[in-house]
Amino acid sequence: MYSGKTVFVVNPNAGNGATGKEWPRIGKLAGELLGPFETRLTEGPSDATRITRENLLRGIDRIICVGGDGTLNEVVNGFFDENGPIRKGAVLGFLPNGTGCDFCRTMPIPSGIEASLRTIREGYIRTIDLGRIRFRDHQGGAGIRYFHNIASFGLGGEVVDRVNRTSKACGPFITFIWATLVSLFTYEKKRIRLKVDDLEERTVDVFNIAVANGRYHGGGMLVAPDAVTDDGLFHVTVIGAMVLPLVFWHLPKLYTGKIKKIRQVSMTTGMRVSAHSNQRVLLDIDGEQPGTLPAELEIVPRALNMIMKA
Repeated sequence: MYSGKTVFVVNPNAGNGATGKEWPRIGKLAGELLGPFETRLTEGPSDATRITRENLLRGIDRIICVGGDGTLNEVVNGFFDENGPIRKGAVLGFLPNGTGCDFCRTMPIPSGIEASLRTIREGYIRTIDLGRIRFRDHQGGAGIRYFHNIASFGLGGEVVDRVNRTSKACGPFITFIWATLVSLFTYEKKRIRLKVDDLEERTVDVFNIAVANGRYHGGGMLVAPDAVTDDGLFHVTVIGAMVLPLVFWHLPKLYTGKIKKIRQVSMTTGMRVSAHSNQRVLLDIDGEQPGTLPAELEIVPRALNMIMKA
């Protein structure tokens, strides 16, 4: 059994408040399977980042995140500051219990609480890449954020903005599909200047562009079927502008893995991506909506040690 110090960073509001209600049961089971640990509950935005960073600085070397993809993104960002990793060799575990857990569709991280805890007890560690994005925050300043799964701009940002302003009582799939359908009726195509690595910059009219480390986002959309989290590359999916009937015709392909069959979709890989627009284009970073274009993205190879199934 692991002999170091462990802190659970718990978002009680995850899963529309279900995590807070279930935490006494989860915590008891965690104690039985993992031994002693400390618990830190978040109270608001960015708390998970602050709590993670504080505990790594005081010598904790295993952090377990309890929540959804948004909470996981905050915890991931707590592992780094402007100079790089806070504590080299520190390890992150994940107990998915939120509205969206798209990262678990890509990685061998079980969705059930007991199965997740047993995976953490087994302690198999895989080192994954992260993305780092510089962007314009909502105050007009410069923002910087790491992401473990997918950053997208266009429709994705508007969907996440709607999801985060909505009750999630119907579960992740219904919540995301409803937000997607409503956003489609109000969305205006975005004209984006896109550059990947040293390729020539191109201007594209799009519904959405996904810069992917993982494969799924938006509650189960398989937007980057070939993405691998430790290949040192982004997988960039450009969904071009279409008339609305065609969008609805192709929408099921986003869930069935047939996105490559859509003529208006193109894909490429690269280590650096830049995106600019004269329009206001919202970002979606691992299910959070922290700002807008312009954005500069770069892959950070082998950046984070995560616990998952062997």
